[in-house]
Amino acid sequence: MERKSAGISLEDAQTAARARIAAMPGGQKIVTCPLCGYQCLSYEDLLSHYLDSHPGCIAPIPLSLTVNGKSCRVIVEPHLTLKEVLQFHLGLTGAKHMCDRGQCGSCTVILDGKPTLSCNTLAADCDGKSVETVEGIALNPKWKPLIDAYCKWDAMQCGYCTPGFLVSAKSLLDREPHPTTQQIKEALSGNICICGTYPRHAQAILEAVEVMSKGGEV
Repeated sequence: MERKSAGISLEDAQTAARARIAAMPGGQKIVTCPLCGYQCLSYEDLLSHYLDSHPGCIAPIPLSLTVNGKSCRVIVEPHLTLKEVLQFHLGLTGAKHMCDRGQCGSCTVILDGKPTLSCNTLAADCDGKSVETVEGIALNPKWKPLIDAYCKWDAMQCGYCTPGFLVSAKSLLDREPHPTTQQIKEALSGNICICGTYPRHAQAILEAVEVMSKGGEV
């Protein structure tokens, strides 16, 4: 049976996620100055341009990340958050912009194996680290039962907070493959749902655990 959410099929969503990950830049061939739009052929040229045209301004920095298993190198302004780099430089929109204060959990990603709020994490502090987003989780067949269970139990209404919940749930199951209901509540306590779907999350996760332990599908 084809599962649908918010007017788009799960298969179409996975195709879109696959395309976004494939389109992430391995490295930037042309570097654009964020202050004036001047285009440089290398990072060294950009530094020279800053010295000549923007003296006293802080130049962008090179940043290397492994995102959903793909090595990426981007040149970003040092004040940008990890969420902003994922969205505006790498084209991954799964980590949502909601409170932008680290209070709602909608921007949750997994950074070096730990659930992390990407809206208040400086990208500059993530150089050399590994990032997993909801797009990467959606493409991993291992986690299909989790996504299917979320759809089956309608553990979303507007769906805006759902990516953050899924990332937090996946992180929990990485640490504890057979969690109790209390452990699930604690793991998801940093994620806020304005639609009030909280009871459904534990139901979905527990069913996904059961299905995954049997190697089947929901």
